[in-house]
This record gives sequence, structure tokens and C-alpha cells, in this order.
Amino acid sequence: MATKGTGKTAAKASKAFSAEEVDAIKERTREEGRARKGKVDGEAEVLAKIATMRDADRVMAERIHAIVKANAPELSPKTWYGMPAYATSAGKVVCFFQDAHKFKTRYATLGFSDTARLDGGNMWPNAYALTKLTAADEARIGALVKKAAG
Repeated sequence: MATKGTGKTAAKASKAFSAEEVDAIKERTREEGRARKGKVDGEAEVLAKIATMRDADRVMAERIHAIVKANAPELSPKTWYGMPAYATSAGKVVCFFQDAHKFKTRYATLGFSDTARLDGGNMWPNAYALTKLTAADEARIGALVKKAAG
């Protein structure tokens, strides 16, 4: 175990996690710090995060933001590990959008946490790969979000 101030823990973490994962962990730490200080405007933070995304991901994130607001207005926007997310009044994340560029993947992801009420039998999906959104996809996402917030 590393002693305080040696930097060995950070070095060990950088070998265990990718640079993108380390950045996400740092973002989460900053988010928690701002929340403790009461300096959070979730809507503004989500919109600012979406604005930094590459074109295709940004368009999908903007649509998902609008879909969540229309279908589950009780969920509050917030950032979560640097991603746009939507949470209950107790602060529990229900769903999130991960742009493809964040972790250098070939598709964006719409994910749901264990707080989401999507249970269906013994097995159900909790994440969806997105490459673009059609009207049918948007309708399906709207229904999923509404059920998840349930």
C-alpha cells in the first residue's frame, strides 16, 4: 500500500485504468465536490457537456436530453462521471448517455442503472448501442425512459 504523498497510488491506478477511465473518475470527484458545496446547475452542466461532443454524438445527446425531459420530467439532469445523466429527486442516476468518443468506442451508449425500473423476468437489457436515432428509436427511448422513471 502506498504512503500518503508518494504518488504510488495514482501510478498504480493509471496502470489499472485507461486514461479515459482515470479522467472519468476525476470528473466524478469534481462533480461530488461541487455538489457538496451546493454549486450545481445540473441542466447547465449537462448542456455544456453535450456542447463539447462531436457532431453525431452531440445530435443524439441533444435528442435524448429532450426525450428524457418530455417523458420523465421528474428526473433531474446532472453529470455523472462526466456524462449527461438523469436522476431521481434523491440523486440516484436512472439513465445516462455516453458519447462514443469518451471511451473511444464505435458507438454511443444509452445506459440505465439498477435504479431504473426496467425489470422484465430474469434478464433484461440495461444499455443500448446508438449510432443514430430514427423516429422509431426516439419513441422506443421515450417509452423506456418513462418506464425507467416509473
